[in-house]
This record gives sequence, C-alpha cells and structure tokens, in this order.
Amino acid sequence: MRINDLPVEAVLVEEKLDIAQEIYAGITIDRNERKYVVIGSSAGGMSIEELAAEQPEKIIKRYVEPFLGFQPFEAREMAIAMGFNGKDISKLASFFLKLWKIVEAYDVELTEINPLILTKDGRFLAADARLNIDDNALYRHKDLIEKLKREPVEQNERERRASEEGMAYVELDGDIACICNGAGLTMATLDAVALHGGRASTFLDLGGGADAERVEKGIEIALMYPKVKAILINIMGGITRCDEVAKGIVAARKEKGIDVPMVIRMVGTNEEEGQKILNEAGIPFLSTMEEAASKVVELVKEVS
Repeated sequence: MRINDLPVEAVLVEEKLDIAQEIYAGITIDRNERKYVVIGSSAGGMSIEELAAEQPEKIIKRYVEPFLGFQPFEAREMAIAMGFNGKDISKLASFFLKLWKIVEAYDVELTEINPLILTKDGRFLAADARLNIDDNALYRHKDLIEKLKREPVEQNERERRASEEGMAYVELDGDIACICNGAGLTMATLDAVALHGGRASTFLDLGGGADAERVEKGIEIALMYPKVKAILINIMGGITRCDEVAKGIVAARKEKGIDVPMVIRMVGTNEEEGQKILNEAGIPFLSTMEEAASKVVELVKEVS
C-alpha cells in the first residue's frame, strides 16, 4: 500500500474510546521562573495556546520547587482546581505524578497529553502524547533512543550513511554540494550560492567538533550524489578546529581521488594551521563566504 507515493510500513490500531471529557495535561520548563511548571485544564482537545487566548481561566498551573519535586498534595490541588471531585481527584492526581516521574527520569523538556481522556466508565487514558527530551541528556538514555528511533520511510544510501554518522543531510536539485558546520551556517551558505546564481545539490551539516575523519566521511557522502559538480566547504571554527578540517580535506582528496572542483573557506580556531596544511597540499582556500560562493559557481559554469 502507498499513500502519496510513500509506502505504508505499519497500521496503528487503537481502542475506540467512549469519551466523557477531554482534558489537557502537560509539564514544561518556564525559562523566566527557572522552574518546571505543571499545567492542567478541564478543556482539552485544543492547543494550549488557543486555550490561553480564549479561556485563560481554565488553565491551572503549579510551579515545581527544584529541591522538592512535584508533591502529591499539589497534584490533588490541581485536580480539584480543574473541577474534579470524588475518586476522579485521586485518579487524576496519580496521573500527574506519573507524568512528573517520566519528566524526572528522562530529562524531559516538554511533555503534553492532549487530550487526556476521561471515559464514561471512569478511566483516564492518554489519547495523544508529545515528549521532548533534552538533546544534551540523550547520552543518558541510549536504550530509550533505540526504542524511539524513527528512520525516514525511505532512505537512499547517501541519506542512510549520513544518518548513521549523525550528520544532517538533505538533497536538493542543484549541482553544488555545501558542507558546513552548523545548520545556520549551512543555510547561509546555500543562500550565498543562490545569490551568485548557483544551485545547491546538498545540505550537509557536519555538526560541532568535527574531526578529520568526520570531514573525510562528509566529503565521501557528498560525492556519492551523482548531481554534484563541485564542493563548497565553509567552516566556522569554534569547537571545530580548522587544522582538523584541513587534514580531512587532504585525506579525502588523496584517498578518494576527487575529480570535481573544491572551494574551501575556513576561519576560526587554528585557522593558520589549517591554511598551512592546505597550502602544503596545494589546495587553495578563500577567506570570505562571498568569495567562496562566487568562486564555486564560477567553477561549475566552467565544467558544465
């Protein structure tokens, strides 16, 4: 089966719920207060932003003291403030406390259950869920990452390789491969190429702290795309060292036999050392992004 020319890999079958009420339950970080905030509303099923604009009085909040955590009495207070009574108070309070335990255990930045369903037979069930985990804490949750990992429905060999190496990789319809460090710099590089009349074939973000081996692999992946007629490498050295980038470029040219023009622009950490390595290898480099973008477009026109 295919939908919009994409293969259907699984069908999700869910219980049909006999709904008595839709509720909102969420926990996120309030940057201004520097605390977690637990949010609940008896009016679920709509975005919290819409609810805040249309019915702000229905949003109940409790800030969590960092050294105490979210307490059972606070969970009960929330359930009461949301208009629940009887056994529903303890059931909803228990749900909020379980949600808080998940936040604590998995370094969650944001979780939303919307809607949380109260069924006619008195059950509270999460009909939808959203969970954002702090990227900087992922190393603590490798088992969870494996369980939650979702590969794109279809990946070609280049996309698969880039994904395995942890590189952001997007194929476009041009002929200039742009290899950079940082999504912002990569986007700016694509814009600079377009400004000078060129078209990018590849968005490849090496990420921060790329070493020589990673740079070499990035170039190898970019060259796998048959549309590529030239490579533009644009590096802003911070935690990424320019000398490591230069070593990777030299190794790639030596071992891969690169037969397309390469334009390199590097500034930042160990810039002079990197330029020396490129000079010794006979590889030219430029100092500004504008010059580099203009040069790579010019080279593509020459080989086209």
